Amino acid sequence: MLSNKIVFVTNLIDTIKFPFRKDKELYRSFYDMMGFYPHHIQHYKQALMHKSVSIKNEKGRPLNNERLEFLGDAILGAVVGDIVYQRFQGKREGFLTNARSKIVQRETLGKVATKVGLSKLIQTNGSFHSHNSYIEGNALEALIGAIYLDRGYDYCMLFVKKQILGHVLNLDKMVQQEANFKSKLLEWSQKNRVQLEYRLVKETHEENGTPIFLSQVILEGIECGKGKGYSKKESHQIASKETLMALRKDPKLEQQILKMKEQHAVMEIPAEAVAVTY
Repeated sequence: MLSNKIVFVTNLIDTIKFPFRKDKELYRSFYDMMGFYPHHIQHYKQALMHKSVSIKNEKGRPLNNERLEFLGDAILGAVVGDIVYQRFQGKREGFLTNARSKIVQRETLGKVATKVGLSKLIQTNGSFHSHNSYIEGNALEALIGAIYLDRGYDYCMLFVKKQILGHVLNLDKMVQQEANFKSKLLEWSQKNRVQLEYRLVKETHEENGTPIFLSQVILEGIECGKGKGYSKKESHQIASKETLMALRKDPKLEQQILKMKEQHAVMEIPAEAVAVTY
């Protein structure tokens, strides 16, 4: 693990070299994000390149941030797993897995990328919208991949621990929140022996071809919350969240669902045969 003294000395040396660097503005931007300067800036430049602005390398292969994203995804999982393992002594595997997943999920990474200023540096062809957290989250993973190639695992740990969990995310607060709404709704349906279904309502595409999914939760044939996302999984999470909120706010909805379950049991007909709009 890096000591504060090593980081201080290294940053001091890099600061002395800074006036002689090319791309000073980019070096400074990365320093503000990471807390240290890049050594091989080409890795970081590639981390900013969305596939829509790919260029060909000397071998004619497309050059963008997808390979760095793949690497960064693996490194991020290891770093966050390391952090939660050390932070939550005595907690079981299920708790640790859930804590890690809350940090590495695309929505969280997209928000982090925006807060640290990475989103402003991402290069696209202009047709990709900034609200697509996949682009931003992928770029953050690519940045971690670049850090790993440039400075190694310990600097990846330093970035995540001090710049992300130290300034942007509150890990202790996050683990207390229920982020997996689909899992929570599944638990509720199993507890009450209610039939749960996720129905794809519509699939559309943005102008750039990015797919958008609209899904709806069906409980005992009753149409509940809807969710829109860039993947079916994301739309299911949002629809589940909307349904859970509705169940908490309106006791009549739960009563209606349980009453419908009783009717289905008596009539012995499948729930999907009944279409009731809530």
